[in-house]
Amino acid sequence: MKAIILNLSAWTMLPVMDGIAKYLSLSVPVLQITWARYFFTVSIVLPLMILFFKNNIKVSKKPFLQFLRGVLLFVANILFFYSISVISLSKALTLAFISPLVVTLFSSIFLKEQVGMTKILPVIVGFLGCLIVIRPGIIEFNLASFAAIGTGLMYGFYLIVTRKLSTHDNPLLTLLLTGVVGAVIGSFMVPFIWVQPNIEEWIMLFLVGLFASIGHLLLILSLKLSEASKLAPFGYFEIVPNIIIGYYFFNNFPDKYDFLGLIVIILSGIYVLKNYFYKG
Repeated sequence: MKAIILNLSAWTMLPVMDGIAKYLSLSVPVLQITWARYFFTVSIVLPLMILFFKNNIKVSKKPFLQFLRGVLLFVANILFFYSISVISLSKALTLAFISPLVVTLFSSIFLKEQVGMTKILPVIVGFLGCLIVIRPGIIEFNLASFAAIGTGLMYGFYLIVTRKLSTHDNPLLTLLLTGVVGAVIGSFMVPFIWVQPNIEEWIMLFLVGLFASIGHLLLILSLKLSEASKLAPFGYFEIVPNIIIGYYFFNNFPDKYDFLGLIVIILSGIYVLKNYFYKG
């Protein structure tokens, strides 16, 4: 149960980051927002580790996996921030929701987890719920839409690597190293597109890093306690705070199909929860 609570908490924090990033994309380049997300993650996590968790600052046991995790998330962030700068949060997120399906299908290959119909079925049902929300017949499949799908692919593999790392490195170390990888890569690219932010934009760029740090730490902790394939369907919960943020800040109010889709998604999560307790 602790893993589920941590996972759901993560999916509550990360949409806040997305909402701020979408607002910032009106005046700040997507790549610069992505760079700030990693720069401020390192700025937040490193001092905390030096002050309170010095023992966790060490060489990774799996440096290649740490680098791969950082690259996957960096690419996923660029793709997603670009997609939400063009299309709505709900459309972009729903297209990115192929990530739980990627986790469930590929965790048997890369993590040697047993993935049967009891795990695959609720993920598929949850994805159908997402399709009800976006109603594919009216979606314009432009570059931003493909970027959102690419986000889901990258993020699914990112979650698999996170699960694999959870048995080797400390969660704080993983969070720090992911930030370092993204900050270093972004620092080589961002000078070419830099736009000088004002004070308000600097604060919001910092908040992007702050909510990213909190959300991903919670995510890492949840994956340390439970199998990736078991937690995958709970990623659909992210659409709830996403819709709330979209309504209050971007005037996107869900219609009856959105609510129908949400019911389907929630029911798929309840099915997983039932199997989590009765089958371990």
